[in-house]
Amino acid sequence: MKLERLPSHALPPAPVTPARPHSFEVHGVGIQDDYAWLKAENWKEVLKNPAALDPAIRECLEQENAYASAAFAGTEDFQARLVAEMRGRIKEDDSTVPQPDGPFAYFTRYREGGQHPLVCRQPRDGGGETIMLDGDKEAEGHAFFDLGGADHSPDHRLLAWGSDVKGSEYFTIRVRDIRTGMDLPDEVPQTSGGVVWLNDSSGFYYVELDENHRPVRARRHLIGTNPAQDQTVYEEKDPGFFVKLGVTQSNAFVLIEASDHETSEVWLLDRSDASATPRLVEARTPRLQYDVEHHGDSLIILTNADGAEDFKIVTAPVAAPGRAHWRDLIPYRPGTMILSVVALARYLVRLERENANPRIVLREMATGREDSIAFDEEAYSLGFTPGYEFDTDVIRYHYSSLTTPSEVTDYNLRTGERTLRKRQEVPSGHNPAEYVTRRLFATAPDGEQVPISILHRREIPLDGSAPCLLYGYGSYGMSMPASFRTGILSLVDRGFVYAIAHIRGGTEKGWRWYLDGKREKKTNTFKDFIACGEALAEAGYTSRGRIVAHGGSAGGMLMGAVANMAPDLFAGIVAEVPFVDVLNTMLDAELPLTPPEWPEWGNPAADESAFRTILSYSPYDNIKPQAYPAILALAGLTDPRVTYWEPAKWVAKLRATMTGGGPILLKLNMDAGHGGAAGRFDRLEEVALAYAFAIKCIEGRKV
Repeated sequence: MKLERLPSHALPPAPVTPARPHSFEVHGVGIQDDYAWLKAENWKEVLKNPAALDPAIRECLEQENAYASAAFAGTEDFQARLVAEMRGRIKEDDSTVPQPDGPFAYFTRYREGGQHPLVCRQPRDGGGETIMLDGDKEAEGHAFFDLGGADHSPDHRLLAWGSDVKGSEYFTIRVRDIRTGMDLPDEVPQTSGGVVWLNDSSGFYYVELDENHRPVRARRHLIGTNPAQDQTVYEEKDPGFFVKLGVTQSNAFVLIEASDHETSEVWLLDRSDASATPRLVEARTPRLQYDVEHHGDSLIILTNADGAEDFKIVTAPVAAPGRAHWRDLIPYRPGTMILSVVALARYLVRLERENANPRIVLREMATGREDSIAFDEEAYSLGFTPGYEFDTDVIRYHYSSLTTPSEVTDYNLRTGERTLRKRQEVPSGHNPAEYVTRRLFATAPDGEQVPISILHRREIPLDGSAPCLLYGYGSYGMSMPASFRTGILSLVDRGFVYAIAHIRGGTEKGWRWYLDGKREKKTNTFKDFIACGEALAEAGYTSRGRIVAHGGSAGGMLMGAVANMAPDLFAGIVAEVPFVDVLNTMLDAELPLTPPEWPEWGNPAADESAFRTILSYSPYDNIKPQAYPAILALAGLTDPRVTYWEPAKWVAKLRATMTGGGPILLKLNMDAGHGGAAGRFDRLEEVALAYAFAIKCIEGRKV
């Protein structure tokens, strides 16, 4: 397939958002923010009720949507073809491999044409399925519907399920009698969506969000009681720490974790005791992180204690779990980052990564003997699922690469036998031999070697003529897996090179890779991404001005930064839910994520050095009178993570400041939040819009 020539037309005048002079001073530095008024004073109410938005602000957002629609006029048929292509690569009646738990095996599946999952089970040894929850049915009548957790009780009678119908990530938990299909009167609002059941199925633990949308309370609900009377078993007083729940694979303990981005603290709850009180493992110490598993009389702890930058595994007695009793089991090895660990009855399974590629290591508890699972491709994705059961010899791993569809395999830890349980079907057809996946390294300005994962059709000439979609994130220690993506084939089959820049701020090359891309070193992230674009051009994969950059959330902040720093490198930029107003957001302690984000970015109110660092790169504050590439910003009105006014302010200031280039477009979903459309096919429409934009940018034509 070749790159289409999409229709071109004269654009109507871009909306002009009124500038209302507003200034303030921080650390003696004056800040001008003439679009601050776009932040609704009642933004907390708007998260729960979008209709409460100030009409003047709504009018500005609707004008932006109208302008974006006008800009894409004439591409509707092409976008529809893209959606049809991408949908043709999705097995519409797909299902997960059933996961055994006692007498049943649990799975999710989709019906033909369905947007939302069906939560199902069947007898473990085979037989007819029971649909416990029909996501399509529950979504009826809602413009937005997102299914949160769906957790069955240990006695297999009940299903606790959470749903969000606004996109604001306030989930209401309900409890369904699986036999009758009816929900009980129990209804718990304003939660994070998931639960951990008590072992006797008499109730469950959940996390409640406070008035600032922060997960701060672990509460216990007993079936049949009034949720207003639920007992709070843990409440976090530090607004910089969020609370989440987990459970040990042994099912002995509920885990309450309070953490920010660099410090954690874990409390244990006896899962068999409905009146249990939390017991601390180790008190929080700045920059000490640890996760807890359980085996017999011991805890298995993954930690960065004692300078183990890439983490190690220690043990401690359950009766005396504190750090003074931690003893090394798997020592720290620089450059090999241990990502996670699960303890089974006879085995310890860990996932680790070295040189941006993962492997699974299997350790026999009794003997210490180890084996590993890894693959030969230059770049690939690998993970494992421990399942529900503790006393098992089988783990399930998931493997894919940019060219290889996902494979789900059961691995017998005792015999080493591998049983392929599922290979991802691509109904419209996919031949991996027609594609090439490679790993390239870019040299950053300070000499660091930055990995790039690359996908392209085998026949394209590497003479710089190919367009490129370059994806990046680079924050919070999150790594971007080189996994199979059916959607991107719609660009690759039209001659695009697809590349993932594994830049600093992630952990692809260990924890140091993350530390070198945060706070005072944050600009390394942006410089790495620019270096990746330049390296792709130098190697002939593309050329300057034929690259479309793509990133979302903190990756959207990356997009804003590189647009300011190297606008001529890019033909266009797609910024999804872009975190571009970094300084103002980090100064506003009332916003949901701000206090927990200070360890990541710094606290500009309390720390002048952090203030000056953020001010130096914050995309909104560094817009210049220069030509900018075409930019498409995608956002959601009820997004509690990157609030709608960040991209709205950014787009308004770009248009008012830039001297040429563009256009600058904002498409804001008035019925969704951070994740965009929730339905699996509705989401394809957003992807098609971004791809149509990318193609128009490469053509060098006005969108």
